[in-house]
Amino acid sequence: MAQRRLWLVALFSIFLFSCDNSSTPTQEAPKPSSEKQASLAPVIVAKNAIASAHPLATDAGMEVLANGGNAFDAAIAVAAVLGVVEPYSAGIGGGGFWMIHRASDGKEIMVDAREKAPMAAHRDLYLNSEQQVDRDKATNTPLAAGIPGQAAAFVHLAENYGQVPLSQSLKRAIEYADLGFSADQVYVGRVQHKMETLKRYPESFRILANDGSVKEGDSIIQKDLANTLQALADNGFDGFYKGTVADKLVEGVKAGGGIWTHKDLEDYNIVERDPIRTEFNYNNKKATVVSAPPPSSGGIAVAQMFNMLSNFKLSELTNVQRTHLIVEVMRRAYRDRAEHLGDPDFHPVPVNNLLDPIYNQGLIDNLSHNHATPSSELKPATPPPSGPNTTHLSVLDKYGNYVSATLSINLSFGSGYTVPGTGVLLNNEMDDFSAKPGEPNAYGLVGNEANAIEPGKRPLSSMTPSFVIMDGADGKQVAILGTPGGSRIITMVFLGMLEALEGKPPEDWVARARFHHQYLPDKLFFEPGAFNEAEQSQLKKLGHQIKEISRRYGNMHAILWDQTSGEVKAAADPRNIGKASVQ
Repeated sequence: MAQRRLWLVALFSIFLFSCDNSSTPTQEAPKPSSEKQASLAPVIVAKNAIASAHPLATDAGMEVLANGGNAFDAAIAVAAVLGVVEPYSAGIGGGGFWMIHRASDGKEIMVDAREKAPMAAHRDLYLNSEQQVDRDKATNTPLAAGIPGQAAAFVHLAENYGQVPLSQSLKRAIEYADLGFSADQVYVGRVQHKMETLKRYPESFRILANDGSVKEGDSIIQKDLANTLQALADNGFDGFYKGTVADKLVEGVKAGGGIWTHKDLEDYNIVERDPIRTEFNYNNKKATVVSAPPPSSGGIAVAQMFNMLSNFKLSELTNVQRTHLIVEVMRRAYRDRAEHLGDPDFHPVPVNNLLDPIYNQGLIDNLSHNHATPSSELKPATPPPSGPNTTHLSVLDKYGNYVSATLSINLSFGSGYTVPGTGVLLNNEMDDFSAKPGEPNAYGLVGNEANAIEPGKRPLSSMTPSFVIMDGADGKQVAILGTPGGSRIITMVFLGMLEALEGKPPEDWVARARFHHQYLPDKLFFEPGAFNEAEQSQLKKLGHQIKEISRRYGNMHAILWDQTSGEVKAAADPRNIGKASVQ
């Protein structure tokens, strides 16, 4: 029987990636409708709940919910304020992924607001005369910026899913930009860390660093950003992607050496994509994971890890044995990420094949309980093969609508370049492409042709906003979660999901000690205190090359809704200054 199974796996693998059942279905965003999508009265009792990376953002979202808005309006408010008060993580100059669930009809969709490469971009954009990647050009200049999607996402959500005008959802963000907010310790630390880059750009240095003298308690005022947000509130899509703001953006980017054009901005489009759905049984629960599809790599990787892990009974293992198996499935999922994943509108991502149970069973045929599998022994990608500077928010409203959104400008303060007269701090998401196949990006991630630079293409991302629907003896529950963390996002979300499936509360998901393996480099990274000395010794004996990271990482924000009892819990990551609220 075992021989027959191995023969079937081998036969299946021969044809696996030659088939074109390619990418996740996509659909262009519908034209704005004058009619709002009404939220029906809940069949199951819910509560308003928000967890985000900053208290001002959580409070802004709660205010919108209290004044007639739904979860989608509140998510806009939270994201907009985050873009003002933590410009090191996200903002209107960046983009992101919005996983949404609409209670009225059960619709679940990912709103893809990922940045797009300018049409003048090309695969060798960041190569120098020696054909090596110029890391500074790819990360610290306007040339590193993709066309932002955040503003378009606000408009799309408000016009197609919200209940209140966009101006109401953006009110607090405009206020904090215009009148200022108080710099906290985290803000000051991020500025000091990025100071040398900010010094290169007068607008950024003046506004964000107070000419280099920023200290805790200082008021950070962004008048130009307030005006840009107001233009968006007044004129929708055209307020950002056309007209005066667009003129300033194109002029300012070109002055800094970038390649944006008016047509790049005018042609930016939101895409609604079907989520990656995975069903399995875990810990006596029927579970469904709803997660981000390509150009996110997260949903497929999480699904593959659960598919592989479902072959083992983790509850019967020691912590070291569990860790070993989890690391081995992480390693294999990230190997597939390196070879097969990219923008599905440009590259035929073999989604169905990657998620096929027979294929995933084949991935663990060489998995040993007694020794780590060196990454070099796995079938290599061809050629051999995104940090703390992203943000996440989770929202639930009393109608049962919910949102999980992960937003980013990539590295801390993105490219560091603020476009004069707009207050728009540009992302450096172009570094998420494979600037040269086989060369690692800023997070050490590698990729190949599937993620090469092309005009109009969206770079591959690790952002993994997700839902987990759990149905067991204790009733039906919904987990809403996600986190920033660059290449470590996927493994953090996966570990958080495991905590949820074990029946633990959201406080445990977000506080869980974290570890990570991404295929290459072939190392098991872990937070301080994640493993004691005895466990570290045992992991080494199993063949793992371990490396303790100097600081704790991630910033997860999560909500648990018990649809049986109506109880709602929310939690913000204790590593940072976020706030969770339930009302």
